[in-house]
Order: sequence, then structure tokens, then C-alpha cells
Amino acid sequence: MKISEMYDLSHTIAGELFEGVEYPWEVLPRIKDFVLKLGPTLDPNIYENKGEGIWIARSALIAPTASINGPVIIGEDTEVRPGAFIRGSAIIGNNCVVGNSTEIKNDILFDNVQVPHYNYVGDSVLGYRSHMGAGSITSNVKSDKTLVTVKYMDGRSIETGLKKFGAMLGDFVEVGCNSVLNPGTVIGPDTNVYPLSMVRGVIPAHSIVKHSGNLEIVQKETRGDR
Repeated sequence: MKISEMYDLSHTIAGELFEGVEYPWEVLPRIKDFVLKLGPTLDPNIYENKGEGIWIARSALIAPTASINGPVIIGEDTEVRPGAFIRGSAIIGNNCVVGNSTEIKNDILFDNVQVPHYNYVGDSVLGYRSHMGAGSITSNVKSDKTLVTVKYMDGRSIETGLKKFGAMLGDFVEVGCNSVLNPGTVIGPDTNVYPLSMVRGVIPAHSIVKHSGNLEIVQKETRGDR
């Protein structure tokens, strides 16, 4: 699940951040500094500096009751709804939805991402047109507070060196309502996660994840290029 296998980098303003690294979680410690570097260079006709480390597109719709802390960049035509809490170190793309009571922290949301209802998204990367259903969350710290390991179904694993690591969602991933993505979850593009699922490890692209007692993963039928 390398960056090239997960994301179309033309759908994020943060494409440069992914240069020189192999796996998407490697960008997590670099988000804050990247926002502070990129923000002052943004076109002032498109983005407005709304405070220290906060750049918001003039076409974005921000509810008065949303709470936004920097450093953060919020893209064009994105909607931040009432009660949303953006804690900082975040890049939110164009045409996104950050919804009621959704919390965002140290994330990259590609364009057209939706986290519209009661979501927690921490230390994560959400690919183009990915969507998290109501109440679905990323769990970004292990209960024993040890460093996160990415585990493959064939027994292989990768040590990330990160204490905080939520989930990497590839392009076009759909996460069902009230699902939990455990620390170190990596979901390949065009995968669907059924509601109420508890997911961990690496999920192949073009899969369906079902969780009814025991985790079940089935391959999707080929549908051709999008």
C-alpha cells in the first residue's frame, strides 16, 4: 500500500508533501510544518488568511459555530458545518464536507472527501472522494500506548515508529456508519466497509469488508475504469 497505489496526487494541494516518501503515513509528522510553509504562498484572491496559521478559501462555507485552530488550510467550496472542530495541522481539500460534531486533527483530506456526521478523524489521510458514514471514527492511539505497526494479512508487518496513526483511506473508499478503524489501518482504493465493522491492518483495494462476529473480506467484481 504505497502512495502510488493509494492516491491520485492531482486531487490534493498537498501533493508536494508526499514526494520523497514511500508510504502515506510517513507524511503525518510533516503536516504542520508543510501547512505553515504553504499557507503564505497561496493566492490571496482565492484564500484568505483568517488568523495565525489559518487559510480558508473565500468560497468555503464555514458555520459560525465551527471551531477552527491553526495551522490549517481549507479548500475551495468546502463546507464546515455547525459544531465541527478542526484542531489544527490539517489540510482539507476542495469540495469537502466536515460535518456536525466532526473532529479533525493532523489530517490530510483530499478533494471531495466527506466526513459529515459525528466523525473523529485523527492522524489520518483520506483519499479522493472517500467517505466516512455517520459515527465512524479513526482510533489513532493503541490502548497500550506502544508504537503502531501496520500488519498485512499474510503476516508481514511494517514498523511505523509512530505513536499516533489513525487510518489511511485510499481514493473512493466508503466506510459504513459506526465503524471503527483501529490504529494502523490501511484501506486500499475503491473498497467498501460495511456498517458496524471493526477494521485493522491492511485491506486490499477493490474489496468489501464485512464484520459480523468474524472479519470477512471478499473481492469486488471488476467494474472497469472510472
